[in-house]
Amino acid sequence: MSDIRLNTLDLNAVELAGMIDHTKLGPDTTIKDINVLCQQAAKYEFASVCVPPCYVTEAKLMLQEKSPAVCTVLGFPHGNSCTTAKAKEASLAVEKGATEVDMVMAVGLLKSGLYKDVEKDIEAIVRICEGTALVKVILECVLLTDEEKRTACRLASDAGADYVKTSTGFAGEGATEKDVALMYDTVGSSLGIKASGGIRTGAEALTMIRAGASRIGASASVAIIQGLNDD
Repeated sequence: MSDIRLNTLDLNAVELAGMIDHTKLGPDTTIKDINVLCQQAAKYEFASVCVPPCYVTEAKLMLQEKSPAVCTVLGFPHGNSCTTAKAKEASLAVEKGATEVDMVMAVGLLKSGLYKDVEKDIEAIVRICEGTALVKVILECVLLTDEEKRTACRLASDAGADYVKTSTGFAGEGATEKDVALMYDTVGSSLGIKASGGIRTGAEALTMIRAGASRIGASASVAIIQGLNDD
């Protein structure tokens, strides 16, 4: 994967849109919300829509052959479901048409020092998705020490994941420039980095990209792009 830290002066709204996962994951998300999400994603040509697992089929039908990918989540938002359950979620997601999955790492296992179990948890999803869907591993950085963040990045890399991701957006603090930079310092350009949680403006998105993010997760995607156009 090439070096994605960009000169933000050369990044226009269209290019930024192509780096955004347009997201709606709240527990009260409705079919109508997903329809609006997909319409916006098609209009602005976002990289993907990130939707709850129960809406993968609907999102796929709504987007059809349009460019945004369909992304969903596994073990969300806590990551403490067993590997078998995450694997079943992954199988169903791929079967329904998802081409990207964001899995929550087993944070408790990591903090218990059970690194092999964490790696095996990720490997199980990578095997199911191989050749079909990108795998992004959510670290939930707000719950980790800096050394744990580095360890988590290395485990995700060793397990064959495609991206590491900062946050679910459901555990307090979301993405920070410091965490993105630390993750980039750990994995370099060997993995993509997704900054997610609390990113609401074009300036904030560009700050994350400057720090090393190659993908942005946001529910405020339209405002981010419109703000960049206004600037």
